[in-house]
Amino acid sequence: MGTSFAVRVVAEGLGEPRLAALREAVEGTLARVDGRMSTWRPESELSRFNRLRSTAPFPVSADTLAVFRHAREISELTGGAFDVTVAPLVDAWGFGPAGRPAAFPDNVDIERLRARVGYRQLELDAVASTIRKLQPEVAADLSALAKGYAVDQVADLLRDERVESYLIEVGGEVRARGRSERGDAWRVGIERPVSGPPALQRQFGLRDLALATSGDYRNYYRLDGGRISHTIDPRIGRPVAHGLASASVLDPLCVRADALATALEVLGPEEGFALAADNGWAALLIGRQPDGTLYERETPAFTALTAES
Repeated sequence: MGTSFAVRVVAEGLGEPRLAALREAVEGTLARVDGRMSTWRPESELSRFNRLRSTAPFPVSADTLAVFRHAREISELTGGAFDVTVAPLVDAWGFGPAGRPAAFPDNVDIERLRARVGYRQLELDAVASTIRKLQPEVAADLSALAKGYAVDQVADLLRDERVESYLIEVGGEVRARGRSERGDAWRVGIERPVSGPPALQRQFGLRDLALATSGDYRNYYRLDGGRISHTIDPRIGRPVAHGLASASVLDPLCVRADALATALEVLGPEEGFALAADNGWAALLIGRQPDGTLYERETPAFTALTAES
């Protein structure tokens, strides 16, 4: 997934041999997810699906099918603001495996690529565990929720191993259970959405929940004096250009928090906040004023979950 991970467990009663076995199992779980959903590995399940130029059903693992099903749910909830078939546009704007293009897409290019984008162009068959393209050139990018899914898979592994307290972090997406080694909630933070060395914007206790953040402050480049964000709005085919610097979401599942944070980052400070508040999602939006100063808006659900921490 092109990132780092860290897993902390409260090791009371766990011997070194068991901890070593847990380390190996965690690494194996993450390697499994990466090997199936990476857009950077040509042999991955997702890469082979993207190369397929056919409308025949494509067999996939239970992992990959589950992520596509989560993606469809969030697409429906957000009116298509979240859409994993945005991959051709991600590539065209220089954020895919091929890197920066020789020329950036013009209006004609964007309209041509948009014809290949749309989550309804994928047909999922849960019984047969297949995905079918309704248009042969459709391609998917799962990077907006694969990390969250990987976090959840590690959480399931630790639960099955009867580990009662842990903190999992994969590329900034986290999930916590139980209590820290100090006996209180795990302390987590939301990064201040500014360039330069990482700085803390908010800190609070996290227990039995996941936290994911999407923002425009790390993966971007400058073009003609403007900021080109890696977050592409699939509805218009262009990078987002509003003032929302980051969106953070709390949810029991990290895969949902991951996808919802991306969707809110696409929707922007007004539309995104309204949708999150109306649906009872626990979200913190950090916006950027024209002069560069930051402001926060949090939904009632986010306030309620963090008020005592």
